[in-house]
Amino acid sequence: MRGSSRAAFAAGHDAFAAALGTGAFGSALAGDLFGVTAALDSSASLRRALVDPSRDAAAKRGLVETLFGSRISASAADVLNALVSQRWADDQDLGDATETLAVEALVASAEAGGRLDALEDDLFRFGRLVAADSGLRDALSAHGGDESVKIALVEALLEGKASTETISLVRQAAVSPRGRRFGRVLESYLAIAAKRRDQMTATVTAAVPLDDTQRQRLVQALSGIYNGPVQVNIVLDPAVVGGIRVRVGDEVVDGTISRRIQEAERSLLL
Repeated sequence: MRGSSRAAFAAGHDAFAAALGTGAFGSALAGDLFGVTAALDSSASLRRALVDPSRDAAAKRGLVETLFGSRISASAADVLNALVSQRWADDQDLGDATETLAVEALVASAEAGGRLDALEDDLFRFGRLVAADSGLRDALSAHGGDESVKIALVEALLEGKASTETISLVRQAAVSPRGRRFGRVLESYLAIAAKRRDQMTATVTAAVPLDDTQRQRLVQALSGIYNGPVQVNIVLDPAVVGGIRVRVGDEVVDGTISRRIQEAERSLLL
């Protein structure tokens, strides 16, 4: 988001935090905000009307009441009214904001229930599972595919194995990717979860699992490097042979044996 949209989102986030502070049920708030996102995505004229700088805030709030009324909770309406009362750089940013807050509502629900670590781990692992299975990836990413089939597939794979928040987010990613690949949607959800608890996420690729001591040392080292908490996700890949590869955002530190072998082979060819 650019300039004015960032400020608008911050104001909406304040209303969102206030709603959660009054005891709003995270999953219900998420459902309402995802519904608003779908409505915004389906109508460019609606988006433009709600971000039109020539229309005063009271008129926009009246439009929210007319269009959504009893279809969403009072808490969701408060958040949406706060958002539309701001100035936006682009009408698409409003839908991005409602989606982000919907995801964060589910993250907050998991956090309150002590399930946030499990949520992040489940989303990461499911994303890797889908990435490694072309049939599953195609089924969940099919543009315009039957939503009921996608929902049934997600529930068959995750029911009884993951939290309700995880299942809700994976289902949302499959049914409403908003023009992104399924894996990218899950990555965006993980970024929102990491931001909520103000930490970065490191993807660590290793040939064998790290034990608790190794993992803790790695977490401490990365937290020191990045001056804050770091969530570590482990990917197993026997091809690395030994050592580890660490990716944090766009930064990659490759200390694997396979990398050293490649460098040695290149030096022999020079």
